[in-house]
Amino acid sequence: MPHAKSRGRSGDPGASRFQPVLSPSSRPPRPERIAEQLRQELSSLMLTEMKDPRVRLASVSRVSIALDLRTATVMISAVGEDPERRAVVDAMRHAEGYLRAQLGHRLENLKSSPHLQFQLDESIAYSVRMSSMLRELDLGAAADAPPGEEPS
Repeated sequence: MPHAKSRGRSGDPGASRFQPVLSPSSRPPRPERIAEQLRQELSSLMLTEMKDPRVRLASVSRVSIALDLRTATVMISAVGEDPERRAVVDAMRHAEGYLRAQLGHRLENLKSSPHLQFQLDESIAYSVRMSSMLRELDLGAAADAPPGEEPS
């Protein structure tokens, strides 16, 4: 009788018996929930508590937190020219201690507030730039088309 191949739990001949069962997202749900809480609380603090005028036209676009919950990367989206947008990130970095203290009071489900690392979110500026370039290309194609024809 031929030697039968060992099969894993899934019935696949190549499946390992020690393969962990993972959810579709390999990241546990708690860090994702905490990251969303951080985003909401930081946004609220920026609107209501911070006195620095540089942060008025800015928002928290995304927060990602380390699995050990000790550090969080906060992506800041800001309106204005490049120096103004960088000034917003500098203001947020300057206020990190204040923000961590406020988060410590507001987030009771954490033993300690994570260290906050602020970065400028370039995605909105990039999409605006791409949109304007596409608009310019479309206007250029319309100008080059003969009268009565639409550009293809």
